[in-house]
Amino acid sequence: MHLLDAYHRLTRWPGGRWLFSRLVCWKAPYFASIVPRIESLEPGRGVASIAHRRKVTNHIGTVHAIALCNLAEFVGGLTCEVSIPRDMRWIPKGMDVRYLKKAVGRMRAVATPAFPPHAADAGYELPFEVVVEDPQGDAVMRAVIAMWVTPKASG
Repeated sequence: MHLLDAYHRLTRWPGGRWLFSRLVCWKAPYFASIVPRIESLEPGRGVASIAHRRKVTNHIGTVHAIALCNLAEFVGGLTCEVSIPRDMRWIPKGMDVRYLKKAVGRMRAVATPAFPPHAADAGYELPFEVVVEDPQGDAVMRAVIAMWVTPKASG
């Protein structure tokens, strides 16, 4: 089953987004450290959030910069997976991050590809732009995640 099919199947039910997010964290356990919640997922756009809780708070009382990076990679990776053709695969190649403002409150991240993904015979770099906003809608971080997209191995 494709990830987007699983997302659509689970989100028909109450608590489906929560369950989908937990299943992603079970598959990629490191993300569980930030307790992310997927809000919406479709080809070309993904939205996820994290609560401002003690486990993601730094010494000055704001959401830790690396928790924001984890949120960006979480939503960027999921959005990439559901955006690229099914015969392609991806892996993050790098991330450029700009911290813009102290992060206080629930953080909401929106990921979009820089251009429409496509099938290819060779690998190509697909940048995903991720903007993380605070509850007032102000951008607290902007990231560009370079995804390396290649054809899946046959067999």
